Amino acid sequence: MVNPHNELMGTFATGAFRPYAHRGGSRESPENSLAAFRHATALGFRFLETDIRPTRDGVAVVHHDARLERTTDGRGLVRDRTWQEMRSVRLNDGTTPLRLEELLEEFPDAHVTVDAKEAGSVVALADAVRRSTASDRVCVSSFSARRLIRARRLLPPGTESSAHPWEVLALRASPSGAAWPTHRATSSRLPRAHRVQVPLRAFGFALVEPGFLARAHRAGLAVDVWTVDDAAEMHRLLDLGVDGIMTDSPSVLRAVLESRAQWHPVR
Repeated sequence: MVNPHNELMGTFATGAFRPYAHRGGSRESPENSLAAFRHATALGFRFLETDIRPTRDGVAVVHHDARLERTTDGRGLVRDRTWQEMRSVRLNDGTTPLRLEELLEEFPDAHVTVDAKEAGSVVALADAVRRSTASDRVCVSSFSARRLIRARRLLPPGTESSAHPWEVLALRASPSGAAWPTHRATSSRLPRAHRVQVPLRAFGFALVEPGFLARAHRAGLAVDVWTVDDAAEMHRLLDLGVDGIMTDSPSVLRAVLESRAQWHPVR
């Protein structure tokens, strides 16, 4: 589906469907590791998704959980450690966690959706994006309206952002999508969202359905769905007209898109 409102600067195609490697593709490589992102880009993925946590000294670390135990040999909270201390931590594949800047610089042809976890990550994210001069290939997302609105203020003009939960609810509730956004924390003077990045279901309701997609598209918003690993579900969503799919199984998504002659990696 070509959406005229979905624009990327630089090397990225306007209106192209986006296949995302979620956390680099955590079913095929250790999540958020350099190996995972290298595997995804070797497959031809140019859209990556990741998370950041701030260290005590304000460094944006590519890491999902607040704590270290699940995916590293460390213990405790990321925010309680300095970056120097984080360098002694090892991921499950024996490598060191990445700084966001390292990820952006390692893959200069990749567009990265970054989920800003917890309050301290917003400034760390903005600093990393500015230092990497990567604002034209970053989309910031968050479950927190407060964090996302702050990020839109701090990041360079034109940086993509996804809709926060209040905006998603407003879009779902609006019969036409014309009233989006309505939440009081959103000012018309602030940059608006470019994309709606949502799960299949939320709050007990099916979220990704034809009416929701139509309202989003009328509002000029692309719709990306996470996290989808089943091939049949991928086919259904593609038939429905979603603008992007985030997956932990990038090989599966590539095979689905190839079977439909829709695999067009940006070179």
